[in-house]
Amino acid sequence: MTINELAKVNKDYVISLRREFHKNPEVSFKEFNTSKIIKEELDKIGIEYISCASTGVVATIKGNHPGKTVALRADIDALSVQELNNMEYKSLVPGMMHACGHDGHASMLLGAAKILYYLKDEIHGTIKLFFQPAEEIGEGAKAMIKDGAMNNVDSVFGIHLWSNIDVGEISVESGPRMASADWFSIDITGKGGHGSAPHECVDALVVASSIVMNLQNIVSRQVDPLHPLVLSVGMLNSGSRFNVIAENAYMEGTTRCFNLDLRKKLPDMMENIIDNVANGYGAKASLNYNFLLSPTINDTNCSAIAEVAAEKIVGKDKVIKFEKVTGSEDFSFYLEKAPGTLAFVGCRNEEKSACYPHHSGNFNIDEDALEIGTKLYVNYAIDYLN
Repeated sequence: MTINELAKVNKDYVISLRREFHKNPEVSFKEFNTSKIIKEELDKIGIEYISCASTGVVATIKGNHPGKTVALRADIDALSVQELNNMEYKSLVPGMMHACGHDGHASMLLGAAKILYYLKDEIHGTIKLFFQPAEEIGEGAKAMIKDGAMNNVDSVFGIHLWSNIDVGEISVESGPRMASADWFSIDITGKGGHGSAPHECVDALVVASSIVMNLQNIVSRQVDPLHPLVLSVGMLNSGSRFNVIAENAYMEGTTRCFNLDLRKKLPDMMENIIDNVANGYGAKASLNYNFLLSPTINDTNCSAIAEVAAEKIVGKDKVIKFEKVTGSEDFSFYLEKAPGTLAFVGCRNEEKSACYPHHSGNFNIDEDALEIGTKLYVNYAIDYLN
């Protein structure tokens, strides 16, 4: 049987798995039942596997011919989001749902596992299957790598179902695809006092507000406009009472960019503004900056292989160019270890109400995308190895 025929035979299997995962979502590093189901399905197929990164699984399919090693990755965790959909397989867990498509990723990779195991006589090399926990908190890929998942891997390939792309379309272009995601906090110390006598105080709330506004100068005036940058303060806490001048302020935020050199410079650029603004008000301020996730940058050669694989599935006219996004992915950690590609597989279909953004309580996918993703996993692995 061909890959297309095998994918069609297994379509209902993949859909049923996706619905089972969707009904029973689990948060990062607590994907115990999800991991159990994955292992049970691998046992049924006859594929060897090991536990990895606590709730993760690494399965291995050895082809009957020697060759390189390719890894296929699917993330498996859900989100603390209340499901607002009302279909028969809606989440059974209050306040939690698969709002980002990871239920689809895990089921597609299990469908691909069945097909690849069936075709192992034709495979030149080894295929590793990564069922990765904790993508939503940016820790899962690092834990998988620490436990040896990427040892001897020559290329890594991942899929993200994407709600802004119509079902039947695929984007696998090379270069930056998803942004870095870093976190910062700022502590400000002023001098508190009575709200009726601000001249006797150093108002930490005013200092914090000025810092928030002046940090945007980095985006608008200090960075090449051809290099996208997001600098957002998402939390600012200051003050205790309506007639008390705040002595302290605290804020947290995030930066997103695609340029590695810019990413390295951002803490110094921010610190320069923060220190000077605080000094101007007679306050003190300190920056704490954590590099969390690198930008996801697709390898040129691997993207070319993925493009050929995608064309076999949806046709050349449906392999689209899609603008990079400022969301982030811990798939980037794998790309620091081996060349690879993250593909965006369209799952949008307004007629099926699959048109809401990721992380929305209304998020859903057109399940026709699952067959496409399953075939893309298989085709990339075989094309890369053979």
